[in-house]
Amino acid sequence: MFTQLNPTLPVTITDRGKGQAVAVIDYGPEHHLIWVTALDANGEFWCAPNPKVRMQNNWTMGRGPAGAPRTGVPLPDIAPEPHPVAEHPPC
Repeated sequence: MFTQLNPTLPVTITDRGKGQAVAVIDYGPEHHLIWVTALDANGEFWCAPNPKVRMQNNWTMGRGPAGAPRTGVPLPDIAPEPHPVAEHPPC
């Protein structure tokens, strides 16, 4: 299955560099996803298997370089507050 990504995703391909993933090819459960990526440095397109693809750093999302500790502000633990139970007079 070929899936076009809209918007594209900023990724880094191991041994190739940074680029924009424009599509994903899924050949099924016995295969890695294949990321179709346009490289920023030279405009070349490469089809990279899933283990070689990483999201680019994103400071606002707390995503630093691979292996670096997360530096972003942790998201609060959001739990819905219980609604007050209305007191009904006895019938």
